[in-house]
Amino acid sequence: MIEATAFYGFSILAIASALFILFSKNLIYAAFALFFSFLGVAALYVLAGADFLAVTQIMVYVGGVLVLLIFGIMLTQKANRNEDSSAHNRVDVLIKRGAWGFVLGGGLFVFLLKIILSSDFKMAGETNNSKSTIRTIGVELMTSHLLPFEIAAVLLLVALIGAAYLAINRNPAQ
Repeated sequence: MIEATAFYGFSILAIASALFILFSKNLIYAAFALFFSFLGVAALYVLAGADFLAVTQIMVYVGGVLVLLIFGIMLTQKANRNEDSSAHNRVDVLIKRGAWGFVLGGGLFVFLLKIILSSDFKMAGETNNSKSTIRTIGVELMTSHLLPFEIAAVLLLVALIGAAYLAINRNPAQ
């Protein structure tokens, strides 16, 4: 009963945050709602027994992508909006696009809702009794998947060196 309550609570948190992102006009508020959405998804990973994915979700998305997004929003200057004569036509086009987006989004929602309601979500098989997946993932990465892991590490190192080389200021006169 407690697990079901936690699942529904974190699901509501993730969905409500995603809806707030969708309907928010302020980018900073939307970015902070994205933070809560990421945390809700990470909590769902913990409830599913995938603690490594939960930690990765928090470190990569919350720690990296979201912080980069917030810095990008805060450091970008607001563009001047000059009103021109075609503003009325632009509003008509935006309303038509919004209507089509609402129709397509509503149709997709109804389709997915029908699939969810017709599904049978009973557990088949044994329950997951393992405490952590980190040990299993670590052993697999260092034994049977060592070569792809090392290739990915070398490619990331080459990309980092290339980015540093491109970032060097070549014109010392400025």
